[in-house]
Amino acid sequence: MEEKVFAPREVIFREGDQGTSFYQILSGTAGVYVNYGTPEEQKLTDMKPGQYFGEMAVIEAWPRSTTIVAEDELRVLEIPESDLNEYFKAQPDKIYALMKQLSGRIRSLTEEYEEVAAFLQEKREDAAPKNDGFFARLKKIHRLNAMAKKNAALYTAETEIRLREFGRPADSPLPIEEYGKGTIIVRQGETGEYMFAVHGGAVGIYTNYGTALEKKLTTLYANSFFGEMGMLDLEPRSATAVAEEDGTIIEVIRPADLEELFKSNPIEVDMILCHLSNRLRRLTKDYVAACEEAVADA
Repeated sequence: MEEKVFAPREVIFREGDQGTSFYQILSGTAGVYVNYGTPEEQKLTDMKPGQYFGEMAVIEAWPRSTTIVAEDELRVLEIPESDLNEYFKAQPDKIYALMKQLSGRIRSLTEEYEEVAAFLQEKREDAAPKNDGFFARLKKIHRLNAMAKKNAALYTAETEIRLREFGRPADSPLPIEEYGKGTIIVRQGETGEYMFAVHGGAVGIYTNYGTALEKKLTTLYANSFFGEMGMLDLEPRSATAVAEEDGTIIEVIRPADLEELFKSNPIEVDMILCHLSNRLRRLTKDYVAACEEAVADA
């Protein structure tokens, strides 16, 4: 690991490059761009001191998804891929810091993506014939509210874990849980404390679960993760997770467990980081595509 200094407007790496190192900013600001230097150039965000960039290519062994440019004099710590495990061993708190940064970038970009997606949906609806009358909409809203109130009265598995673990020592390990089909593990809108690893069975991820607007986003199987955003940001869950098979086996993970998990099973921590990185990569791709569609339609 070594410190490096980049001059204002200097490119640190370009979109499409192979990545063998990532960086932590010590001072200065780094701009994150897609299509840098072309008419379609788009700035996604600025990175500040203490933040990391370039970690996605290292974690996933995938070409760089963005171009990073020094916005002013930029001083960084370069962390080669070969030193990653030693970096975490020496500073295990950095595992949580890196996960939290990835989560924050996902949440921020998701908000921007949803704004663009809502704009595109509104345009499509304006162009479509209007078939839904006023009273039909009132009935729909009434039905949604009734179902939401019914679902809100049910405990989730996360609520039960929280109640059961209340008052126990913080360093006591959480058990691996087994759930039957239909068990709601976490619910959209509720504040989360844990993330979860799927070790067996299947978990469905839904928005608006149990309402007329229910939408299934995906099904997760063994070696998948969910709930990390709520745990890292302590903000309301963006989706509901439901066990879809009897005997669904779930590992419960708290922030305090990450350091010990890295010592006992570093591959699982690598998988969690890869999961977050892949989620951010796919979101970035969808966001850029939506922006291009919105500009083309303007």
